[in-house]
Amino acid sequence: MFKFLEEKFVPVAARIGNQRHLIAVRDGFIAIMPLTIAGSLAVLVNNLPIDLYQNMMNAVFGDGNWKQWGGNVWSATFAMMSILLAFTIAYNLAKGYGKDSLAAGVMGLAAYMTFGTFGEGGLTGLTTGTGGIFIAIIISLLASELFCRLSGNSKLLIKMPDGVPPAVSKSFASLLPVIITISIFALVRTIITVTLEMPDIIGSFYAAVQEPFMGLTNTWTAGLILAFIPAFLWTLGVHGANIIDPFMQTINADAIAKNVTALQAGEAAPYIINKPFFDAFVNMGGSGTTIALIIAIFIFARKNKQYSTVGKLSAAPGLFNINEPLLFGLPIVLNPILFIPFILTPMVNVSIAYFVTKLGLVPVATVVAPWTIPPVLNGLLVTQHWSGAVLSLVLIVISVLIYLPFIAMANRMAVKNSEQKVD
Repeated sequence: MFKFLEEKFVPVAARIGNQRHLIAVRDGFIAIMPLTIAGSLAVLVNNLPIDLYQNMMNAVFGDGNWKQWGGNVWSATFAMMSILLAFTIAYNLAKGYGKDSLAAGVMGLAAYMTFGTFGEGGLTGLTTGTGGIFIAIIISLLASELFCRLSGNSKLLIKMPDGVPPAVSKSFASLLPVIITISIFALVRTIITVTLEMPDIIGSFYAAVQEPFMGLTNTWTAGLILAFIPAFLWTLGVHGANIIDPFMQTINADAIAKNVTALQAGEAAPYIINKPFFDAFVNMGGSGTTIALIIAIFIFARKNKQYSTVGKLSAAPGLFNINEPLLFGLPIVLNPILFIPFILTPMVNVSIAYFVTKLGLVPVATVVAPWTIPPVLNGLLVTQHWSGAVLSLVLIVISVLIYLPFIAMANRMAVKNSEQKVD
């Protein structure tokens, strides 16, 4: 089975993982990750559910006044998400083509703005915030693609004399491609608005596609799929997290924003499935919940020299959710014994965590913590409640129990192999 998958499936998965448009989307989200974390931490500061803390802050800074700081941080991060992505995704796609990435980034942002919805005070919140993410991704990819193709046409190149500063020459070199690209997108926007009588394209798209799609992804089935795909791909040596990350990030930003809005309105957070949920309860130690594998090795594989050595070397990075030493050291990749618990464990964890959260025993994840935060502590941060830490700890124990029989099997095979070598 592994031979078949390695020969037939891995090349296809590798090509998907190296597809330049997916890479551009992934890197575009990664570029704004610090802002995402900053905005989420501001939410934590404003809404930490501890009465003593809230009362103290109100007493020191005045009722509600101190929350303006967190609101300002949110306005500069999550409330600008679509605009930021329109630039970073177009920038990274042009960079992949070896074209003028800065000009392409500006072009991607401008092309997205042609589809923006403007009110009396300027752009609407839906255009700038997380509600426009899908449109921003589509427009920035198309605009950057068109710009890069036009930039490769020598007939559209305006050459400046040698004495002109490089920045000016570069700007004029992209002048005609920029004019043509922005004109085309403005024309498309005009045709859609007039023929379909759709002045608010982003709002209409959000209501028709993005919001219902978010609801579909917020199911137990979707959680199982999102847990299965990266683990399965990793067992074949393909970086599964990188392949699924663009999709995960796309649903994540709007889910977090909607959860925070609901909590601030005194309502229940609507979206259980998001990236902080996976970081805190599924990807503990890395894909496959490998923090549990390390613990299982320490408990049951001390006499297995290979596993024991790799386990010790993997303990420190595993604490910060980096598991490449395990993946390639044991290895887990193309290992017929460990691939079963490696895939099964995250699916069990996502199921337990989903239904525990659904029942209200643990708050919904609303804070984007850095993915390198150690397990258990991450559960506390993303849910802003001690029960999140307890759930993480319980899931680690369950994961260790899943891994233990397979570690025992690996030990028996190691002993058998060593006996055969002696004979």
